Amino acid sequence: MFTGIVEELGEVVALDHHGDSARLRLRADTVTQGSGHGASIAVNGVCLTVVEPGEHAFTADVMAETLKRSTLGGLAPGDRVNLERPVALGGRLGGHLVQGHVDGVATLLDRTPGDAWESVTISLPAGLARYVVDKGSITVDGVSLTVVEAGADRFTLGLIPTTLALTTLGRKQPGDPVNLEVDVLAKYVERLLAHGATTAHPYDTAQESAR
Repeated sequence: MFTGIVEELGEVVALDHHGDSARLRLRADTVTQGSGHGASIAVNGVCLTVVEPGEHAFTADVMAETLKRSTLGGLAPGDRVNLERPVALGGRLGGHLVQGHVDGVATLLDRTPGDAWESVTISLPAGLARYVVDKGSITVDGVSLTVVEAGADRFTLGLIPTTLALTTLGRKQPGDPVNLEVDVLAKYVERLLAHGATTAHPYDTAQESAR
């Protein structure tokens, strides 16, 4: 699990495609500390496994499903990416529970500067709209953010100076794609409610039989 609190901006060294998969090489200093072979690191909100660790760089394999569902396949050498290591058990949950499993790709539609912050509007794929609510949590390119206003096909965010300076969201322009991960709790609730109408809980069945 991650928290959506970006630890550093990494830099793409190379993205080599091999058939329907790819190997991604990234330059980083902070997230490489303690991240050996097999460790997990979120790259723009996508949980990847380290296959070649290093002191100032690491390599990860990206499978076809990830390339299809995220923006990672469009990365190029020199691009900056948001990086985060998993939260340690008992650590501070600074953002919200983030799995690193991207639900879809959206487009940054507009950004309006304020005195010390910016209002950003992002498209909302139809299949994800029901999980996004006003003042709820959402992950955009691995950054835990609070939804200001949720519409049928878009939502707005307020980005503070720290987010603008320390993540890729400060560099994104209208038309740029971004990875979205909705709040996993909303998906679980939906699943439970859908099955609750037709499936009895084993405990309830046992109690009924005992009567």
